[in-house]
Amino acid sequence: MRKFSQILSIGFAVVVLATAAQAQQIYGEYIESRNADVYTGHCFAMSEVNLVGDQAILAWHVTKGEWNGVKLDGLSVVGVARASGTLGNPHDNPLPAKAVMIVDERATIEQREALKAFAQEMAGDLLDVVVRTEVAPISMEVAYEGEHPAAGRVEAGSLAQIITRSLTAKDHICGNEQTYYPPLASTAHSMPAVAVVDQYKGKGLNVEWTNREKRSAFVGHFAR
Repeated sequence: MRKFSQILSIGFAVVVLATAAQAQQIYGEYIESRNADVYTGHCFAMSEVNLVGDQAILAWHVTKGEWNGVKLDGLSVVGVARASGTLGNPHDNPLPAKAVMIVDERATIEQREALKAFAQEMAGDLLDVVVRTEVAPISMEVAYEGEHPAAGRVEAGSLAQIITRSLTAKDHICGNEQTYYPPLASTAHSMPAVAVVDQYKGKGLNVEWTNREKRSAFVGHFAR
């Protein structure tokens, strides 16, 4: 009987911990684009190394959850980075990088700090060195085909924009395409996509850019 009670106690503790972990979960949608093809053939990727791929935009929309004890339901954050080399290159370190953080104008001061900390955790070292923080209206949406994210759109005021579409047969140029680079941030599920527009018009990185029709994007969702 005593052993049975101990088993019940352990089981109850496991349920409580699982419930607590679930309560702390944060989840939502993710879009990124960079100035190098991520869905490409090996020969195309090698031709771009150290020539492009040093610029990227990463965007998160929190559907529900909290970070560092701060609720972030419905808020978004965008990180814009300029690295020292091609991001994702397995043969060279593209860091250090400089980053501009754009936080949702609807967020409180506390939520803005939590959004920045969340983005930095999700993107690892890429967004560590923040040289400028902007506040702007951020709109973001992801379209799905069944359970798979297919296309998306994010706009951060007049500062940054990504518009993507699904890959089609016309995007298979050499016939040996694959998802050559993984996403720059942790995701639960993501799919490569074409960036119809990938644009940054802000300050802080000593560069602005507009890229069009490049197989350079990921659309997906995250959960932590």
